[in-house]
Amino acid sequence: MDYAFIKFIHLLGVVLFLGNIVVSAVWKNQADKTRNPAIIAFACRLVKITDLAFTAGGVVLIAIGGIGLYHIARIDLAARFNLQSGIFLFIMAAVIWLLGLIPLQRRMAKLAQTACDHHQADLPETYYRAARLWNFLGMLAVIFPFITLWLMLNP
Repeated sequence: MDYAFIKFIHLLGVVLFLGNIVVSAVWKNQADKTRNPAIIAFACRLVKITDLAFTAGGVVLIAIGGIGLYHIARIDLAARFNLQSGIFLFIMAAVIWLLGLIPLQRRMAKLAQTACDHHQADLPETYYRAARLWNFLGMLAVIFPFITLWLMLNP
């Protein structure tokens, strides 16, 4: 494989991943500000869909590109603390996403859809508690990859 092509795959994954995690947070928070269960349920559905398509897809491309670059460029990972740290932070963000954000997203989507199905004007407080936790964990899951980006670009 060509180095430039593998680097393109890696950077495409980074753009899709970082772009989606930031945009999803903005969409969801703007929907929450309306306090309208129908708008919030719609935003929750979109976050789940775009997470699968762009966040997970971006992770796959990042991994393929990163492993490819490692092999093609014969990177000595043991000598590159910045790469080790970046990989660690990226994995931490993935753990937060898999164990925290995804379950919270499912729970919030269910609460919002139930409120819509029952024509309720308000969401239960449990939704907003979950949303606050989602925002906190989401902040970490956004900060870690941006630090990773910095580490990857600055040896």
